[in-house]
Amino acid sequence: MDVNTPIEETVGALADLVRAGDILHVGLSEAAPATIRRAHAVHPITALQTEWSVWSREIEAEIAPTARELGIAIVPNAPLGRGFLTGRYRSRQAFDANDFRYAAQPRLSEENFDANLALLAPFEQLAREHGATPGELALAWLLHQGEDVIPIPGTRRVDHLEENLRATSILLSADEVKEIERALPASLVRGNKLTDFSLQFVDL
Repeated sequence: MDVNTPIEETVGALADLVRAGDILHVGLSEAAPATIRRAHAVHPITALQTEWSVWSREIEAEIAPTARELGIAIVPNAPLGRGFLTGRYRSRQAFDANDFRYAAQPRLSEENFDANLALLAPFEQLAREHGATPGELALAWLLHQGEDVIPIPGTRRVDHLEENLRATSILLSADEVKEIERALPASLVRGNKLTDFSLQFVDL
């Protein structure tokens, strides 16, 4: 969000592009409920991109309900906790020194990494019980939040892409969804989900 430009002006310009046939739809990224409503009043918003995963659930209180009230699809970024929820990273040394996660991510910092890794253990056990990898279970949990949820996990490897796709075949009952949430309580995760630099662009 551009704090120096009213959202009405931004969306108004995008609406002009829709009418001109240059773009088909308008979406927002990391917008607060009030901003979403103001934007939607200017032109229908099709999708909202925002961070959402089993360990980042802040949007559930107000943002997701607002989007759903207005018929806006939710596109969660970082659905695998920037790779941490896959269970592949057992120490900070697993990250390249130039990896932004090693250098700047608060939840993966030296002071928070081990505590969050310990918190991940019950979730990993639950994944084994489901015959799935932790990453598959994390995506399956998110897919079970509603048909309007379209996660966008990043991947550079075909085997990781195939793993992501397998998550779509995991069926969870409402009780199993709650069990996953109890296995990895978001309230106990240590560290902010974003760096201080990134937070200045988040309209929350």
